[in-house]
Amino acid sequence: MQYTLFDFDSPNFSKWYLFKNTTVLGKIHQTIDWDSLEKLLPNKTKVCGAPPWLPAKGLFGLMLLKHYTGLSDEKLLESFHTNWAMQIFCGTLLADNERIKDNAFVSRVRSYLGNHLDLNLFQSVMINNWKGEIPDKNVLLMDATCYEVYLRIPTDVKLLWEACTWLLEKRIPTLCTSNKIKLPRSKFKDQKIKQLAYSKLKKKTYRKTYSRKRSLLKLLNKGILTLNELLKQITLEEFSPKDAEVFQTIKVIYEQQKQLFEIPGAKISDRIVSIYKPYIRPIVRGKENKPVEYGIKAHINQVGGINIIEHTSYNAFNECKRLKESVVRHEKMIGECTHVAADGIYPTNENRTFLREQGIQHNFCRKGRGKDDKETKQMKGILNKERSTRLEGSFGTEKEHYLLRKIKARSQKTELVWLFFGVYTANAVRINNRRQENIQQAQKLAA
Repeated sequence: MQYTLFDFDSPNFSKWYLFKNTTVLGKIHQTIDWDSLEKLLPNKTKVCGAPPWLPAKGLFGLMLLKHYTGLSDEKLLESFHTNWAMQIFCGTLLADNERIKDNAFVSRVRSYLGNHLDLNLFQSVMINNWKGEIPDKNVLLMDATCYEVYLRIPTDVKLLWEACTWLLEKRIPTLCTSNKIKLPRSKFKDQKIKQLAYSKLKKKTYRKTYSRKRSLLKLLNKGILTLNELLKQITLEEFSPKDAEVFQTIKVIYEQQKQLFEIPGAKISDRIVSIYKPYIRPIVRGKENKPVEYGIKAHINQVGGINIIEHTSYNAFNECKRLKESVVRHEKMIGECTHVAADGIYPTNENRTFLREQGIQHNFCRKGRGKDDKETKQMKGILNKERSTRLEGSFGTEKEHYLLRKIKARSQKTELVWLFFGVYTANAVRINNRRQENIQQAQKLAA
């Protein structure tokens, strides 16, 4: 019996029929194994803070809609109220006078998924559902890209001033007022005037920047000592765990910036570039227009036009070392791998030896004397073209059309949810387009 969202006798069945057969959302809806996805989440009745209004299926559906439409959280919720196709996509239908009044509803859904969803299992369910429709399963393309997070351009002066502001303008005055303690003296107001004058300069010379750093380091040290003394006079309940985490981050920033000031050009491991997102690291990519990026570096495998997230990290990593893991993962998820295509950083001696032992052909340049035969040249040319056009082109498509140019989530878990749903929304659209092309070709042959 064919599964339907509504009973045949339901007055909503006509909407379900129209949704399924006449809308693009309905066709994308049919590419996803919703029952298997629902099993990945705990029973909502047993989880404190689970978002109401939507079933478990709807939580996945709302995130897919977010990246498919490209709308902000507020605009998405506004469209959801008036678009019955979106509501059916999420497995529900609101009454005419029913509204979700929580403006942060979409954000809470993302947080819920970040806390309760295993993204690797989510990826496996999606790929297993499409495995029969993926062509050229034996060909594996791979490359790395960086999905940047929404972050102000970090400089040493901005970072130090941000830390001073948090200490001397936000937390210390608030704690002093609530505990009726006299506000300690500081030169924050004078430095605020100087900081404003510095920020307005069109050309920030080395001398002025050096002077700013020296003053801000002194001010930040004063703020850290003041807050430490203040914490001895109040109850720790007034200082939340989140505040304690930020304060600890500021202490690390002070030590790092002090070392950079005293030893210019010093290499600092795990360098912090944001007090609110201390896990973000500068990733040097070496691109002409953007040498350093800030976000998630992801190693992507592509099979038959479908992207699979093989590895993610906020720290820079050498993607050539992921080749063995990529081949092993491909054999577990998809099947036999006979061809591999990657760019010029992958052909190390270790990788060449591994591929030769596994009997896998590749697009790497030949080492030593001699030339490839005609068939090998043709094979390498096809692999190079597929990698440079289809794989690298998919990165641009996802970043331009599926909200992955700048990830605007606010925590590490929700940023990963944003990334996975952006990639798999793009994959679902590709699967749907492929299905529609096959239907059109079948109709032409039948005619």
